[in-house]
Amino acid sequence: MDNAALGVLTEKLVQFGLTRQEATIYMCLLRSKDLSGYEVSKLTGISRSNVYSALAALVDEGAAYLLEGETNKYTAVPIEDFCQNKIRRLMGLKQELVAQLPQLTDHSDGYITISGPQHILDKIYNMLEHVAYRVYLSISIEYLELFRPHLERLAREGKKVVLLINGLPEREIEGSIVYQTDSADNKNGQLRLIVDSSYVLTGEMTGDITDSCLYCGQKNFVNVFKESLRNEIKLIELSKGEQ
Repeated sequence: MDNAALGVLTEKLVQFGLTRQEATIYMCLLRSKDLSGYEVSKLTGISRSNVYSALAALVDEGAAYLLEGETNKYTAVPIEDFCQNKIRRLMGLKQELVAQLPQLTDHSDGYITISGPQHILDKIYNMLEHVAYRVYLSISIEYLELFRPHLERLAREGKKVVLLINGLPEREIEGSIVYQTDSADNKNGQLRLIVDSSYVLTGEMTGDITDSCLYCGQKNFVNVFKESLRNEIKLIELSKGEQ
């Protein structure tokens, strides 16, 4: 495995709470069965003092087991088990925090800028999680599959799901109403999302670090946005009737 690929894996493990040094040692343990601290140091080039402190941390984090013996050795917890255990603990902590900390009121009167691809994705997922009645989503077809499970779940729950996309998906989004649009906006990565006629997210979604969207619950803005989508749908329906 080349250094670039190792770097990507290291960054992913960092997202699960490991330091970069711990991630390097964890991957070393995954490649070998049981290793002593001395052996890990030799294989990774990390000093023995740092290796032993990192190994102790990996055991505390649930990423490694200590095998006690004449010479203590360490073995990696399988990656699937490590990740699932971490997620399970975080879900438990989430429930405690939600129950114990005060809830923020909705930013219904403000305009919030959401910048960066991951933050935009997170905001879309969060908005879809809180749909009560209906959702309208205008998006480039290349991103549609990311949200398929959420959209199909909403449709199964009896909520209205309307999609405006520049093409037809390979597989139907079950329970949704789909309008095929030739709009250049979709092709150029324009995103428009409205939830329950109350909250809007609109902007660019191309995967570039410069992507930026505006999130708003201001009533007048939402009404203008709704009317724009309604008019676009009418034009699509009229163009179908003329064919």
